[in-house]
Amino acid sequence: MSKDDNSVHIFQGLLILGNVVIGMCGIALTAECIFFVSDPHGLYPLLEATENDDIYAAAWIGIFVGFALFSLSVLGITGVIKSNKTLLLVYIILMLITYAFEMASCITAATHQDFLTPNLFLKQMLERYQKMETDNNNDKWMSEGVTKTWNNLMLQNHCCGVHGPSDWQKYASAFRSSYNDADYPWPHQCCVMDARGSPVNLDGCKLGVPGYYNSNGCYDAISGPMNRQAWGVAWFGFAILCWTFWVLLGTMFYWSRIEY
Repeated sequence: MSKDDNSVHIFQGLLILGNVVIGMCGIALTAECIFFVSDPHGLYPLLEATENDDIYAAAWIGIFVGFALFSLSVLGITGVIKSNKTLLLVYIILMLITYAFEMASCITAATHQDFLTPNLFLKQMLERYQKMETDNNNDKWMSEGVTKTWNNLMLQNHCCGVHGPSDWQKYASAFRSSYNDADYPWPHQCCVMDARGSPVNLDGCKLGVPGYYNSNGCYDAISGPMNRQAWGVAWFGFAILCWTFWVLLGTMFYWSRIEY
């Protein structure tokens, strides 16, 4: 392939443009995954207590992949400009490895959404919320994390339980074994609060008087942010993979035509 051929320069320009887009996407993917693992909604303790937090592992992989894509895009641009066969070979090999990692991250994030069912969080809430007797330090630490997270969820989102306040009455729970039904039909965090953070009418809340307790469940407040973030990690990653595939294919073709 002659380096003076206009078609070669056009092809080089396309490969450079493709790598510029990959680099920008890598920065965006890293930023998105950092936002995810920073747990802005404070929901990580709920997933950690289920002993299945693979969705966060997928995000950590995404951070590594995003940085790798940016670095490799610089390498690829340099290799194309210099028409250096060695640099491009290193680029192709490392990009294939990075591609495999990102594919694993995308698949993990996409399939993990099916794991976030109401019954999963209901079982966890009933077993761990306000659990006084714990088996070991790890169990105590997880139960405290679940309790704190649920308290914040119910107060901030004005909700109660997974499906609603009836969760605390229909099922046996660690909370029910610690508090009697008359004084605590459900946690006081289910009550409508005033500006000072106290129940507007505690007796009305206990009796289930409309307007004094939150009748809606918290499942949407849990699944909504998690599903949106998992969707972002998965499908943005897939979009990057689709674009990278064609750039990588073009680079392989260009590499095969470079003369030493």
